[in-house]
Amino acid sequence: MLSEQAVPVVRATLPAVGGALDEITDRFYGRLFAAHPELLRDLFNRGNQANGDQRKALAGSIAAFAVALLENPDSRPDAMLSRIAHKHASLGVTSEQYKIVHEHLFAAIVEVLGDAVTAEVAQAWDEVYWLMANALIAVEARLYQEAGVAEGQVWRTMEIAERREETADTVSFVLRHADGTPTAPFRPGQYVSVQVALPDGARQIRQYSLSAAPGHPQWRITVKRVGGDPAGEVSSWLHAHAAAGDTVEVSAPFGDLVLPEDEGPLLLASAGIGSTPMLAMLDHLAATGSNRPVVVVHADRAPASHAHADELRRLVDALPQGTLHLWYEEPGESGARPGRADVTLLDLPAGTTAYLCGPLPFLRAVRGDLLGRGVPAADVHYEVFGPDLWLGTED
Repeated sequence: MLSEQAVPVVRATLPAVGGALDEITDRFYGRLFAAHPELLRDLFNRGNQANGDQRKALAGSIAAFAVALLENPDSRPDAMLSRIAHKHASLGVTSEQYKIVHEHLFAAIVEVLGDAVTAEVAQAWDEVYWLMANALIAVEARLYQEAGVAEGQVWRTMEIAERREETADTVSFVLRHADGTPTAPFRPGQYVSVQVALPDGARQIRQYSLSAAPGHPQWRITVKRVGGDPAGEVSSWLHAHAAAGDTVEVSAPFGDLVLPEDEGPLLLASAGIGSTPMLAMLDHLAATGSNRPVVVVHADRAPASHAHADELRRLVDALPQGTLHLWYEEPGESGARPGRADVTLLDLPAGTTAYLCGPLPFLRAVRGDLLGRGVPAADVHYEVFGPDLWLGTED
């Protein structure tokens, strides 16, 4: 928790710091990449830097953490910290890099706020930063230990055993160790990072959910081609160049959107490529003979754009208490409901735990509808592909 001396200072300066965070983070990244260009080339997502999403996510996380320290001094926003820590671990972030971030972030704060950053203000916000940084470092150390790797040493070379075209813009890759050893265990819903060498020499990284259950001798990821450069440079490269027999650098599995081990009812709601972690969960439930009630919702543009549609139906059919509800914007003759997913139309058992994955507007709409139905916020979990722009805006 914040010290007694820091609390009133952070409270008094939060409006000024919060109001300037967008400019502060913009200056921060400019300074950081000028001093360490390798971080932009080989660690940070250049697409998220170009469109400003990473800057907004960083600003949101700092503001949300500071607010949490003031409003709930005896607790930490563990859900927020967990999502960030899992993403950091999948990138191989190290504790030493937090010192680099501190140096350039506080230099940016002074540049933007000038004389308002007195010694007292600097010390108070230094407390905020290191409370957040040290909490993340501790969580990431535990994640590395659980993955059986040294700090930051998450990468292994894997071979593409099979490439499967799923739709016009999605492809699956089955991954294996070249020496034939089994793939590492993971929890259904987790993701891996994939690092590729691009023509300009950069080694860019993106995260992809493991789209089949643990227990198989190989892993599977499903990659949707994203348009634009640099936003889609990794997915486009994989679509254009990755073939069976090639090797790619893949991280250990991370991610905290995972199935609970109890037998309570579930809602698995996804849109577009957000179906991939749900497929792993359903595959696991089917493989283990689960009898728990599972309501599955998926929204997509059209039948032809729904990757793994037949597999999804097969997995839900394998569950004695599984039900599937499909919405397509252009349903054609598929039998799906037209338009956007509407969970208010569904019969959800009492005590349902919800797992959501898809674009941010989908997550906001479904979560809002669930809260309106009385589902506790603590029972609604979500995964965002990319920087979490929801930070600081949740109920």
